Amino acid sequence: MLRFAVRRVLLAVLTLFAISVAAFSLFFLGPADPAATMCGSKLCDPATHARITHDLGLDQPAINQYAAYMRGVFVGRTIGSGETAIDCPAPCLGVSFRTREPVTQILARAFPVTISIVLGAAVVYLVVGVGLGMLSAIRRGSFIDRTAVGFSLSFASMQIYFLGLLLAYLLVWKTGLLPRPQYISPTESITGWMGGMLLPWITLGLINSAIYARLARAQMLETLSEDFIRTARAKGLPIKRVYLKHAFRAAVTPLVTIAGLDLGTQLGGVVITETTFTMQGAGRTAVLAVFQQNLPIIMATVLLAAVIIVMMNVIVDMLYAVIDPRVRLS
Repeated sequence: MLRFAVRRVLLAVLTLFAISVAAFSLFFLGPADPAATMCGSKLCDPATHARITHDLGLDQPAINQYAAYMRGVFVGRTIGSGETAIDCPAPCLGVSFRTREPVTQILARAFPVTISIVLGAAVVYLVVGVGLGMLSAIRRGSFIDRTAVGFSLSFASMQIYFLGLLLAYLLVWKTGLLPRPQYISPTESITGWMGGMLLPWITLGLINSAIYARLARAQMLETLSEDFIRTARAKGLPIKRVYLKHAFRAAVTPLVTIAGLDLGTQLGGVVITETTFTMQGAGRTAVLAVFQQNLPIIMATVLLAAVIIVMMNVIVDMLYAVIDPRVRLS
């Protein structure tokens, strides 16, 4: 198991290194001119352009620029010189071209919003979706099964911005059953945080629940037809034990991979959900940076999303090895 874990971690480190080189080359060594973008005007005079180029280190060789960027991630660095110098403590992911604020401070305000939305919605769609799919497979052909299939088809075809606005109208503005969606830090009020996040959780959770219900149902039906399930039944094991200990464990293994990848992708920024409920999370911050051509924020968002996705892949691999020991031998 230790060797398996070490291989996966080393592969993750190599993957992140390759992503960092590719992202840095794309944003800072590509055809775009970061100095002209930071200058903020097409009428930027040559002296100002030259000063910004020097402050950003763009007049240095590419390898020196990359080394300085990565060094800042681990030990911090000072960007610029003289009165315009900005101290960027570790982990330094650059400074915003627009606000001259360290990118880590901007993302530190945005990521808690995204994490709150994603983790709460994950609880909803994993419990509701997987549970409903498993129950539907066990009760195949029954009223529960037909209801679950109808639920899956209905919500899987909906869009977040439509369902979110519909639920907001019905549950918030029309009936007042739920509080207005907003982000309140859980350190300030845990009840206020849960109340403000409830509608985004339900919206994102219901749409993803439909997908997971279909996947869980199909996987459970396939597992129930396996030889080892028939053998367990032939031995006279209690039906609950057959379903919960044998069938569920085998059926949930592929779902772990999908859930891990979904969670990693969503943590990179649930743009539509944040936009629908006007929450300034990582997704909206990245989109705004694209419109403003704020390269340091875009670069930092790409790197953080890559780190999260790679880490989730490693975690999924570890869970796979725990659930199915055969994976360790592959």
